[in-house]
Amino acid sequence: MLADATKTKDAFHRGRFYLLQPAAKGHRSGVDAMILASVVPTDFAGRVADLGAGAGAAGLAVLSRCNGSTAVLIERSEFMTDFARSSLALPENSAFSGRAEVLRADVTLTGKTRNAAGLTDNSFDFVIMNPPFNQPSDRATPDPVKAEAHVMTKDMMEKWVRTAAAIVKPGGSIGIIARPTSITDLLDALEGRFGGLIIVPVQPRPQDAAIRIVIKGIRGSRAGLSLHPALVLHHETGNAFTERAIAINNGLASLF
Repeated sequence: MLADATKTKDAFHRGRFYLLQPAAKGHRSGVDAMILASVVPTDFAGRVADLGAGAGAAGLAVLSRCNGSTAVLIERSEFMTDFARSSLALPENSAFSGRAEVLRADVTLTGKTRNAAGLTDNSFDFVIMNPPFNQPSDRATPDPVKAEAHVMTKDMMEKWVRTAAAIVKPGGSIGIIARPTSITDLLDALEGRFGGLIIVPVQPRPQDAAIRIVIKGIRGSRAGLSLHPALVLHHETGNAFTERAIAINNGLASLF
């Protein structure tokens, strides 16, 4: 914890990178971001876009594990963009100097406006995203910054996937983490844009229903959909993480 009580400095990947995050307001990243980053293969050496990056956890986790990669952390909220820039400026993250940049932009922009904002067509090799997936009917948070990061609006998945399909190169990849309730909207949005889809359920324990889904796809692929074995986070009892979850959470393995 920093002397400033409004923020924390949190270690990820066993201290290989750090993140400045809001202590009591806005979005805080954790296991979801590490799982999302693990969709990118360890030998990836291209340019990744982290859509809705928040303070930059998923994008920096890709850089931490994939030595040949570069990243653009894309976030609409000025509040969270400031945290992403501050995180990149930490001395502990000096290894990423020149490999990462922060772009404040609205993921839902279209056409020339989107390109003018820096979300340029066919300019990325991989896009990862953790879009807002709480329904408007879910219990509301009094924090407007957190609400913006968590609450889904009309056609949200369609708008985010549309942008992903525009900015990733043909043959490039997409990685998404979301709630299982979003699967229909996501598959509808991905159809005709990304193929070769792989879905991985994420279960708290072997006997539990999935609380998240991870989807990976390739732009322009005509290959079919496949359902892979679940990522199980904990053992049947207790709070200890499984060996696979520990490896993914600490940037020691990719999901696939």
